[in-house]
Order: sequence, then C-alpha cells, then structure tokens
Amino acid sequence: MARLFAPTGPALSAPGGRPIRASLTPRDVRQLLLEHGLSPRRSAGQNFVVDPNTVRRIVREAGIGPEDRVLEIGPGLGSLTLPLAERAAHVLAIEIDAGLVAALRTVLAGRSNVEVVHADALRTNLDDALGGHPARLVANLPYHVATPLVFHALASSSVTDAFVMVQREVGERWAAVPGDRRYAGVSLKLALQADVEVALVISRRVFHPVPNVDSVMVRLTRRDDAPDSATYRRLAALSDTAFAQRRKTLRNTLAGVASSDVLAAAATEAGVDLGWRAERLDADQLRRLDAALQARVR
Repeated sequence: MARLFAPTGPALSAPGGRPIRASLTPRDVRQLLLEHGLSPRRSAGQNFVVDPNTVRRIVREAGIGPEDRVLEIGPGLGSLTLPLAERAAHVLAIEIDAGLVAALRTVLAGRSNVEVVHADALRTNLDDALGGHPARLVANLPYHVATPLVFHALASSSVTDAFVMVQREVGERWAAVPGDRRYAGVSLKLALQADVEVALVISRRVFHPVPNVDSVMVRLTRRDDAPDSATYRRLAALSDTAFAQRRKTLRNTLAGVASSDVLAAAATEAGVDLGWRAERLDADQLRRLDAALQARVR
C-alpha cells in the first residue's frame, strides 16, 4: 500500500490566481481534470461534488470538530477533503485511482493534517491504516461499491460512526425498517450494528458530471449493544438465510437451520412468528431468535 503525503509545494490556483484553500468550484474541477489528463469514469462512480455550499453543509451536519480524526474513502479531487481538513485534527483519505491521487497531491499541497493513501479501501486494514486511532468516516462513497465499503468500515473497531453519501435508493434501503417496502437483508444487517437514518437529500445538480440519480447523506451511529465480530457473522448468515426466498415464510426459509421442533421452540421463546416473511423481522427479534437457537444446539 503506497502512502503519499501531501507535499509542501504551491497550491493550485483558481481563476485569477486565488489559491484554493477551502473548496473546489465547477471551474476548479474542470481545470484539475484537464491539467491531469483525467476524465470522470462513471463505471467507477466518479461524480465529483462541485458546489461549495453543499460540501460545507455536509461537514457541518457531520459535526466534525477540532479534536476529530476523519477517514475519507474515495476523496476524488478533494472537494470534501478540503473543508474536512479545515475542521478536523487529521484526515486520512484513501483513493484507489492513481490519476486522482496525483491531482489530490496538488489540491492538498501544504496541508500537514491530511494524509493521502493510494490503495483499495476494501483491501485495506482500516485499523492499521488509522494507527489504532478512533476516526469518523465522512465520505462521498464510490456508488458501485458503497454497500461493501460501509460494511468494511463498520467491521473496523477504529471507525466510531459514519456520515456518507450514497445513491438515494441505496441509502433509503439501508435505513428502511420492517413494514417498509424497501426493507431488505442489508437493512437488517446494518441495523444489527448501527442506528441508520437518511439525514440529507443531495441534488444531482451539484455533481460533475451530473449523474442520473439523486443522492443522500446517511448517518450510521454504532449501537451500544452491537454484536462482536463472531456473533455478527452468525447473525448476518441467519439474516441471509431468512431473506434468501422473500416470498416464503420463515418456517420454510429457516427449515435448514434446525429441526422443526427446535426451530418452533426457539421462535416461540424469541417472540417470532414462523408464519412471517423475512421483511417482518427486526434486528432485536433476529438476535433473540439466534440466542434461542444457540441455547438449543449446544
């Protein structure tokens, strides 16, 4: 994993010779792309926020303070990185695209509290990258890998909470609750670990290039009773089994988990009706069902 620290050379100048310090304008973004021979790749989710008011609002809503360490995944050209660096004690920005890393070094020139890491965040041990320091994830996540990235971040003991931008449909599914037509296995698995809410709706018009979807900022706050990693993996597997065939009842989808008698007794103890479909099952009920099953199969 190559580490690239922000250099001490002169910062990129915006039109009129003004140094870029706190934000990137649409013209700045076009200039950076041109100077570095870059073109946004839609397949990699490269849509850059070009509205300074939007990024300032994101940082404000994230509640970043001078004592905070921030993890940013997919910083792109630094539109969000710059205002984060203005408020945070330290920003670790992980970017997979080598061309964007080169542009970032220019944008972040002279900022000693920002570290840019050229790496695939999904293949990065975040605890090691953060040096064991608690950090808050604030990012415009690459949309094509947003869900695995947020699970990867939550698996890190160093990431205390998250405030991330994702496609609106994805964010609303993450935050969905039982009874909502958008509720799915991903909703349940996230709810095991965090309280999830859609905090802001972001217009597609603040991006370059303009995407075909609107976006949202999602806040994920770790639950005090979040399971340990081994328990979470078992619960996630149970959730996947329950949602594998959404049209079938839990009695059918969970038939392979235990004998019918054991499953029925565990469900009764947990307050779960096996006649339900998976979309009726919430995180607490899943945990109770798992505990009751574990007590009977030991």
